[in-house]
Amino acid sequence: MPAPVAPAPAPATPFRSVAAYAPPGVGLLAVGVIAEVFAERGGGLPRFDFALCTERPGPVPTDVGVPVQVTHGLDRLTTADLVLFLPWSDFRTPPPPAVLAALTAAHARGALVGAHCVGSFALAAAGLLDGRRATTHWRFAGLLTDRHPEVSVQPEALYVDEGSIVTGAGAAAGFDLSLHLLRREYGAATANAIARDLVLPPHRAGGQAQYVAAPVPADTEDERLAEVLAWAARHLDRPLPVASWPAAPDEPPLLRSRRFTAATGTTRTPGCWSCASPAPRNC
Repeated sequence: MPAPVAPAPAPATPFRSVAAYAPPGVGLLAVGVIAEVFAERGGGLPRFDFALCTERPGPVPTDVGVPVQVTHGLDRLTTADLVLFLPWSDFRTPPPPAVLAALTAAHARGALVGAHCVGSFALAAAGLLDGRRATTHWRFAGLLTDRHPEVSVQPEALYVDEGSIVTGAGAAAGFDLSLHLLRREYGAATANAIARDLVLPPHRAGGQAQYVAAPVPADTEDERLAEVLAWAARHLDRPLPVASWPAAPDEPPLLRSRRFTAATGTTRTPGCWSCASPAPRNC
């Protein structure tokens, strides 16, 4: 599986104040993810000055129809060490000019700026991703590339670290991005302690390819593979080494494995599903 893109040089001072920008239609899950990671915990862990902010303070509608009361405005972005733009439902429409200006100003003064899921579209609209690598939800990676060809979109990554700019993949990858930042600036012990408190793995290996929907192939060229997948689904109660797959007598196991990877987007084969191996084995 592709690993998260390696980090570039980071700001010298660890962040303390965190401002998460919540646009109208903000993802309620994203609000919860960021608020949980940077909540006050005690026990020797860093204390973050965390706040939600928006262009016009007050009730902010979310993607599920439940409003969130936000008391801080754009002025909060002028002092935060870490500025995060949360994903929102109307991401195809660029944020207002005042919001984009606040993002660029925050980055220009040295703040760490980030986003996950479709929040990356806001950073791209502000020009902050020009000439940089970035990621977003795999479903919208092509759209981000089409709209912002100056951005090197990495659709396979769970997060991309470009030093002062960080981006993450969709939904729960906000946890991955946030824990990475904690690990990068506060060390593995801090990140692990917060992950343990949230009952999360401190680090998820692999990229977004494992989450991309890859249905059983429908074209005639891969009908045999479709049969293999259907057969494997019926026999997951026992090991399914590559050599045991139903296939033409002249098809070597390595070719079967390669066809499986090409069609499904993952290197985990049916044999590894049943034996829980983290990677394909020569069963």
